[in-house]
Amino acid sequence: MTEPSARSVICTVDVVLLTLHEGALQVALLRRDRPPFAGALALPGGYVHADEDADTAASAARVLHDKAGLQSPYLEQLATFSGPVRDPRGWSLAVVYCALVPPALLAGSPLTLVPVTDVPALPFDHRAMVDAAVARLRSKSQYSSMPVHLCAEPFTLPQLQAVYEAVLGEPVNKVSFRRKMDELDMLEPVPGALQTGGAHRPAQLYRVRPAYRRHLSLSVRGL
Repeated sequence: MTEPSARSVICTVDVVLLTLHEGALQVALLRRDRPPFAGALALPGGYVHADEDADTAASAARVLHDKAGLQSPYLEQLATFSGPVRDPRGWSLAVVYCALVPPALLAGSPLTLVPVTDVPALPFDHRAMVDAAVARLRSKSQYSSMPVHLCAEPFTLPQLQAVYEAVLGEPVNKVSFRRKMDELDMLEPVPGALQTGGAHRPAQLYRVRPAYRRHLSLSVRGL
C-alpha cells in the first residue's frame, strides 16, 4: 500500500495585542502589506521560523518585535486555529497568543487601535481570535493578576482598580478589590514613591513583583 501524498501545512503565529486607550479595551491591528488580503487590517502575525524560533512563544515575540517594535510584552498562549479553508493559500495552522501592553508602549508604532466592541470585519478567522482573547482576559481578570500588564508602572491602587473595571466593563467594590490584591500578593510598594497633587492625600505607588512580570498570580476566589 502506498503512502498518501504529503501536503504542506502553513504554520503561523498570530497575536491578539490588547491595550487600554481612553479608558476602553482596544485591540491593535496592522495593515497587511502582501497577499492574501493586502491592505486589510489584521492581527500581527507571521510564519514560524523553524531555524531560529525555539518555540511558538519565541515566534510570537519575534513577530511583535519585527512588526510593532515591541520587546517581549506579557504573552499567553490562547488557542490553535486550523483547517483547510481558513487561509486561501492552503491547509493552515495558527497558534494564537494574547499579548497585553500599557498604551504608552505603542506610541510611534504602526499599529491601529480599535475598541474591542467595534472590531471591523477581519481576514482569515482573526475576528474569532479577538473574541476568544477578550473572553479569556475578562474571565481570568476575576481571579488573577492578568490586567496588571495593561497598567504602566508605577501605579496607585485606584489606577489599577480602574484598569480592572475597564477590562470587566463594570464597577468593582473598593474593599473587595483591595482584599483581592492582598490575596494575589503580586504587588510591592516602590520605596519612598508617592503620587501627590489634587485634593486627596498622597497615594503609595506600586510595581509588580519580579516573579509575576511574566507569570500570573492566581486566587481561588473571584472578585
